[in-house]
Amino acid sequence: MRGQTFTLNRFIIEEQRHHPEARGNLTALLEAVAFAAKVISLEVNKAGLVDILGLTGAVNVQGEEVQKLDDYAQNSFVKALDHTGLCCCMVSEEEPDLIPIPDRYPKGNYVFTMDPLDGSSNIDANVSIGSIFGVYRRVSPEGGPGQPEDALQPGSGLVVGGYVIYGSSTMLVYTTGRDYGVHGFTLDPSIGEFFLSHPDIKIPEGGRLYSVNEGNCLHWDPATRHYVERLKGRDNPLGKEYSGRYIGSLIADFHRNLLYGGVFLYPADDKDPKKPTGKLRLLSECAPLSFVCEAAGGKASTGSERVLDIVPKEIHQRVPFVVGSPKEVEFYEEILRTYDA
Repeated sequence: MRGQTFTLNRFIIEEQRHHPEARGNLTALLEAVAFAAKVISLEVNKAGLVDILGLTGAVNVQGEEVQKLDDYAQNSFVKALDHTGLCCCMVSEEEPDLIPIPDRYPKGNYVFTMDPLDGSSNIDANVSIGSIFGVYRRVSPEGGPGQPEDALQPGSGLVVGGYVIYGSSTMLVYTTGRDYGVHGFTLDPSIGEFFLSHPDIKIPEGGRLYSVNEGNCLHWDPATRHYVERLKGRDNPLGKEYSGRYIGSLIADFHRNLLYGGVFLYPADDKDPKKPTGKLRLLSECAPLSFVCEAAGGKASTGSERVLDIVPKEIHQRVPFVVGSPKEVEFYEEILRTYDA
C-alpha cells in the first residue's frame, strides 16, 4: 500500500473484507473510535489555553485523582459508542464497574475496553499522552445488557487492539490480529482525517533501548535488578550496552519501542502493598498493547506467562508487564527462570 493515499475510513472498509463475519460492524466501531480520538486530540492540543487542565476533585477506582482531561476523554469514547448498537458494555480504567449501555439504545455484540487518557499525570508538562483500547466479542446471550463474563476474557480473545498517541502529531495505531498486521494513521488536522502513515509496522527482533522506572529498583525482586544491570553491560542479547529511555507515559514509551525496538518493563514491586503485582491494568492497558505488540512480531509477558493467555479474575486486575522485542523479553523470562538469589 506504499505510495497510495489511504484514509483510515478507506483502509478499514477494505480490511473489513477479511472479517466478513462482522458484517460492517467492525468498520463502524473503528470509525467511532477515530471520531472520539479527533475530539480528544483537539482538547489535548488546546489544553494549555482553556480551563481543562488540573483535577476534577474525584478519585478513580485505583485511588488516583482524576484529571479533567481523563474525564473528558472517557466521556468522548462513551458518547461516540453508547448509541451505536455495537457494544453491550464498556470497561474503563476510571470506573469501578462495567459501563452499561443506556436502556434506550440497542445492545450489540462487542465489549469496548479503554484507558481513556494514559499518562495524564504528565499533562501539565506537555508530555505525549494517549488512549488505549481493546474490543472483544460478547460471550453472553445476544440482545441483553453486557455481563461481567463479557469483559473477563483473555487478551487472546481480542478482535481489535490499539492506541492513540497525542504528541507532536496525533497517531492512531491498531490491529485486528497477527495475520492482518499493525498499521498507524496520522491525523491531518487541517481536514480532520487520519491517513495511513505507518503501514505494516514490524518491531525489530532486538533493540538497544530499555524503558523502566529505575527509581523503583530497590523495590524490585533481585532477578529484575539483575536483568537491568545485564542490559547496561555487555552480557546481554546484543553484546553491547543498552540505552535507558523512560518518559513515564506508557503509550509514549511503548510507541517508541514498537518503532525502534527495545523493551518496556513495569515489574511487580513491594513499594505499595496495595499493588503487589505492579501498577498496570490487564484489561485496559496490558492486553490491548500486548495484542498490538504480538501482531507486530514482538512479545509480551509477565515474566512467567504470556499476557494474552491470562484470564482476568476482575476488571481492574493488575499484572507485571514486560513488552517489546522478542530477544529482550525472552532474556527477561530466562533470567527469572534461572536466577539464583
